[in-house]
Amino acid sequence: MIPLPLARIAEITSGALAGMADPRAVVRGPVVTDSRAVEPGSLFVAIKGERVDGHDFAAQAVAAGAVAVLASRPVDAPAVIVGDTVAAMTALATAVCAALPATTVIGLTGSAGKTTTKDLLARLTARIGPTVATSGSFNNEIGHPLTVLKSGEDTRYLVLELGARSAGHITHLTRVAPPRIGVVLNVGTAHLGVFGGKDEIARAKGELVEALPAEGVAVLNADDPLVAAMAGRTGARVTWYGRAEGATVRAENVTVDERGRASFTLRTPSGAAPVALRLYGEHAVENALAAAAAAYELGLPVATIAEELSEAEPRSRWRMEVTDRADGVTVINDAYNANPDSMRAAFGALDALAGDRRRFAVVAALRELGDESVALNEGLGRLAGGAGLTGLFVVGPDADPVLAGARAAVRAAREAAGPVPAGVPAVAHAGAVSHAAASHGAPYGTGEPPGGAGEPPGNGAAGRLSPVAAFGEATEDAADAEDAEDAATGGGVPAVTRVSHAADAAQAGAELSAMLAPGDVVLVKGPRAAGLERVAAALLGGDGR
Repeated sequence: MIPLPLARIAEITSGALAGMADPRAVVRGPVVTDSRAVEPGSLFVAIKGERVDGHDFAAQAVAAGAVAVLASRPVDAPAVIVGDTVAAMTALATAVCAALPATTVIGLTGSAGKTTTKDLLARLTARIGPTVATSGSFNNEIGHPLTVLKSGEDTRYLVLELGARSAGHITHLTRVAPPRIGVVLNVGTAHLGVFGGKDEIARAKGELVEALPAEGVAVLNADDPLVAAMAGRTGARVTWYGRAEGATVRAENVTVDERGRASFTLRTPSGAAPVALRLYGEHAVENALAAAAAAYELGLPVATIAEELSEAEPRSRWRMEVTDRADGVTVINDAYNANPDSMRAAFGALDALAGDRRRFAVVAALRELGDESVALNEGLGRLAGGAGLTGLFVVGPDADPVLAGARAAVRAAREAAGPVPAGVPAVAHAGAVSHAAASHGAPYGTGEPPGGAGEPPGNGAAGRLSPVAAFGEATEDAADAEDAEDAATGGGVPAVTRVSHAADAAQAGAELSAMLAPGDVVLVKGPRAAGLERVAAALLGGDGR
């Protein structure tokens, strides 16, 4: 943060000094909302939450080195008293950003992939000049100004992830830090229930390009029609990225290795260079292209962009973290958050990484889907049930639609497999049913089977043994019980796909741990509130914090 005396902070926030606050005392940063993060020279912002009131920690914050407290009521410490501490912090961030004309602000939004793309772009801009970027997913009305307030006089690039909970949120955030470059990734089904439909989500995401100045640049996904349509909502110049032939910055010759990491040729108007990502999942290609397109607009050479993308490791925790245990069990911890689109991407990554190994998944019902909640959660179940899993755990409340979809996919795959032909090993027969075929006719809310035309090649191919047609789970459902009996007696496929409900992450972790064998692969993914990172931690010997 640029140094500011308390008198100036009070002026910007329309506050009043109290508690023997020295108007000449200078805040040099950081500005924090957690008293445990206070450093000498900090400004502590006291926010009253549902369970904790920051005002109760004012004296502790000053004792730790804070110059003063931004508070909405008198506290036992030097303070700037304001009507609303979040609004005051926002005003302070707006003033700080306005005082940094040499700083280029880059805003980034989308339904999925924001944090990964932001991390990649921040790495690229750091090659050109000092960069401040959003920490984790601090992309709301509190995290956004906190990030802006990290900027100093030497900051040349401010890379900001912008979240939207309703119409107008992104407009609000862009007024705090007006962007010169705006990147829109995609329009998906995250928060569908909050917005009411994808068109409404597109309108909200498009507020970013509307905020760009005429001399700015809108970086848009050429492969997403709803994003592409945003070109008509901005006076800024538009540059396109994607896999489409006409994209300015595009990926060609995409391949995926046995660990689920993509390689491709990065093509730009000034040349091409090879990229070999260390990030997991083919969906990371789109994130890399978005970051590359923005960096290209900043003048970074294509060879440098490719080099940085190829060296980038995951920065933000619980997002496609792939860890191999000593016994060969691989845990994919993608538990930070989830929506229907990111679920598809995660199961695609699981498929690419698992190969012929046994695969398990731990998921939870998706949230904020409105009237589409039951249908989309049944679709999640069908996606998981058709993913060749040996075991699926659905954790927490509202699990019934997911369980129903998964069990339906398991039964459909068993029926598709049919009786085992004479002389053909049962396991080989099961492997003849592809993951896509197992869920065909049970689409994930879109009318297409999971993966569809873009499904990684090799599913159900000769020589690839898929457990997707392995059935028979022990449940109260009579059909499922019959399947289990058939499997046990040789009347069906001999392996068992287990679909289970776990009350919480602890139960799922304990039961799954007992099932795992060396070489197995586990995907852990669900909405943040489900706390599924604790499952991954249990499997890896940590506490999940």
